[in-house]
Amino acid sequence: MTDNTPQNPEAFSETPLENNHTNPQFEHLQYAWGDAALRGIAAAGCGRSDRQLNTFDYLADVPGNLDTTDFVEVQFKNTRKGFYRNDNHLPLEKGDIVAVEAQPGHDIGVITLTGKLVLLQMQKANLKPGTEIRRVYRKARQTDLEKFEEAKSREHQTMIRSRQIAKELELQMKIGDVEYQGDGNKAIFYYIADARVDFRKLIKVLADAFHVRIEMKQIGARQEAGRIGGIGPCGRELCCATWMKNFNSVSTAAARFQDITPNPQKLAGQCAKLKCCLNYEVDTYMEAARKLPERNVPLETVDATFYFFKADTLAGTVTYSSDRRMAANLVTITAERAKDIIELNAVGEKPFNLIEEETAIPQGPIDLAEQDDLTRFDKSKRKNNRNKRQGKERNGNNRNRERNEQRGERNEQRGARDNNRRERNEQRGERNEQRSARDNNRRERNEQRGERNEQRDNAAPRRENREQRDNKQQPNRPATNGAQRNKPSAK
Repeated sequence: MTDNTPQNPEAFSETPLENNHTNPQFEHLQYAWGDAALRGIAAAGCGRSDRQLNTFDYLADVPGNLDTTDFVEVQFKNTRKGFYRNDNHLPLEKGDIVAVEAQPGHDIGVITLTGKLVLLQMQKANLKPGTEIRRVYRKARQTDLEKFEEAKSREHQTMIRSRQIAKELELQMKIGDVEYQGDGNKAIFYYIADARVDFRKLIKVLADAFHVRIEMKQIGARQEAGRIGGIGPCGRELCCATWMKNFNSVSTAAARFQDITPNPQKLAGQCAKLKCCLNYEVDTYMEAARKLPERNVPLETVDATFYFFKADTLAGTVTYSSDRRMAANLVTITAERAKDIIELNAVGEKPFNLIEEETAIPQGPIDLAEQDDLTRFDKSKRKNNRNKRQGKERNGNNRNRERNEQRGERNEQRGARDNNRRERNEQRGERNEQRSARDNNRRERNEQRGERNEQRDNAAPRRENREQRDNKQQPNRPATNGAQRNKPSAK
């Protein structure tokens, strides 16, 4: 199947059609359809998929496919499409340029789909039962294409001037694209705005400035990016410009489920919104995440307790650390092994290691006769290859030796870290013992002080009794401790 896409990248070329790969039905025309906005005019079938929202007609080779329905799909500038009736029963194929009914006048578009698949596309577009389906007038003529070319040449200047007018009127909106109708009697202005905009005055000013009928259409940031087009960070054309028609909301939870770093600059697309591709694999990640163990459940072994560190969702592996706050003695195991250890811990059992010990599979009897080779007694003719093979083995041994040395160094570093941690724990224990000894000494001193106070309190009554006896024996003797002098006894 041939590709009927024109090779000239300009909007229209004044070269004869026999020099371009166009539909042979338009050989009488003097212009070739090669607009970049309406690119990808392929043959009915596969063709090139370089057209915005290109539809693949996998029923193109089925006999009688074109006779199943009179509806056709027509695409205009960028991503705008519509469905029309072929009441005149014209022999239309994918890639034909047609003039269709518009309000008012007519418009110029390209047939992108015919046959039974058009009904499926109409069902997918959720057309209401009472929706009016307009007609296909005819295949585009020479005069139609000339008028359409003249209208398209004014689109860019119209967009620039309309932006200036909106700025002068102080309207909080951005006009992203302008599309003229095929006959030049109507222009559609696509704009984006964060809030509702009263553009009644703008419509009057635009109509007076361009002398056409004005239609305003509000679109979202993702739809604007799809109309303009571009290249994504993956190196391919934007999904919204090639095949995506329904724009679902994208949240940061999609990035969190996939363990993507929450960097706004990397998560945002050309439209400054979150990339639509964040939703592509989120269901797969959520399904795989259900097979992982709970993150807040530690794994207990005979020697230590391991805490969750990270997980590889799609690989089904979980990495645990012996320290809750830092990466120490990292061990990676499968999700099934982690669940088994959790079940063992639940019944009070602890395995020796997190990694399951591999059990040796007993080998069956080997028939040595099957290993004999008829050429085992022949002299080897590949003496030169022996040195090469020995050199490869030598290089392999060197690599193994280097890996073993590196592994040994890592083990030594890990052992040194464990020793340092053990020494710090011992020093912490010694400090705790010294602190407890100081507390015991302080407690003993307090007890001794209390005993002395009790002895002093017990000695006070005995001193008072002694003073009373002394006063009886010597009544004229002054009292001690500041007591009043006894009065002299009467004679």
